[in-house]
Amino acid sequence: MRFDFPNASGDTLSGKLELPRDEPRAFALFAHCFTCSKDVIAAHAISKALASAGIGVLRFDFTGLGNSQGDFSNTNFSSNVDDLRSACDHLGEKYRMPELLIGHSLGGAAVLKAALDLEEVRAVVTIAAPSELSHLSDMLESKNETIEREGQARVNLAGRTFTVKKQLLEDLRQTELLKGVEGFRKALLVMHAPHDDTVSIEHAGRIFQAAKHPKSFVSLDSADHLLTRDFDGRYAAKVIAAWADRYLSPSGRENEEIPKKTVVVRSRQQTKFTQDVLTADHHVLADEPRSVKGNNLGMNPYEFVLAGLGACTSMTLRMYADRKDIPLAGVEVRLQHDKIHAEDCKNCQSTSGKIDRIRKSIHLSGELSDEQRERLYEIAEKCPVNKTLQSETIIERRDKLDLDEE
Repeated sequence: MRFDFPNASGDTLSGKLELPRDEPRAFALFAHCFTCSKDVIAAHAISKALASAGIGVLRFDFTGLGNSQGDFSNTNFSSNVDDLRSACDHLGEKYRMPELLIGHSLGGAAVLKAALDLEEVRAVVTIAAPSELSHLSDMLESKNETIEREGQARVNLAGRTFTVKKQLLEDLRQTELLKGVEGFRKALLVMHAPHDDTVSIEHAGRIFQAAKHPKSFVSLDSADHLLTRDFDGRYAAKVIAAWADRYLSPSGRENEEIPKKTVVVRSRQQTKFTQDVLTADHHVLADEPRSVKGNNLGMNPYEFVLAGLGACTSMTLRMYADRKDIPLAGVEVRLQHDKIHAEDCKNCQSTSGKIDRIRKSIHLSGELSDEQRERLYEIAEKCPVNKTLQSETIIERRDKLDLDEE
């Protein structure tokens, strides 16, 4: 659908908003390459793929390009960043602020810069992005002398002629992109083709090295700089959709306040088994393996049970060791769950059918005496979750959970 909006200078920028069939769980913003438009193959393919994954995507033409108003010759990198911020603000007013920014080539540098000031953004993807903006001025090397002398020059870029002014070159030279990347606190995916002859793969390496985790790198193999082959655009789109899934808000309810001592498990749209598991402070995923047609994006339900028991066991041992000044250096708990026939269990009350069995192995490290080890093994059985699993538990189903009720 059409999504036009004004930039900071009052020019109307032309945009397209790809929406999923159901309510979007999150929104993304796509920034195109230098002198390109919102309708390049990569932008179109990635927007469609993310929309099919439940993410709304806005792509737009920067000032003076495509169907947007304004004079391209008066723009520069900083004005592109301002355009991105305007797009985010208007998307936020009409729907929600984007949590994912995707930028292609110079657009990749722009989203890295813009994301620093956008708290709502959780993840950023760069495709064939330069690590320093002087690279673009180097591309205009044949015209640099004319631009410096006369203040502007007509430049042929990708078969089209544009007027480039001196202020663009000055802005590019003054922008230090990697310093911002070093302070980045968003999830980052760097995508680049090894044989990109416009922006070399070394640029991707410098961006990746400068960034802090969580960060990922994906090679686009034989793709060209603009991802002109349909296959390359579709591949990049699938990777971005899968990667971003881990970092975006569940079901578009990022502002929901979850009470303390409450766990919310919510099925994710357009998946078979994937679940968002939420507490007041945390968000993780539950899923099933691909062997049973899951997406394998998180632990399965029984693995969560084992994880709870293992974590509780290790924490209980740490608390006890610290209180008693026992030199416990570390704890490793390994657990397995299966079902066995009741008649095979000597200490079980049930005598028929199958029962659940959890096998637990505890490894203690540190300079411990035999007496200390034996005592720690005894304490491990007093872990609260261990007691819960071994005691009678009542599970009540209610239409609404009221925490104030006893």
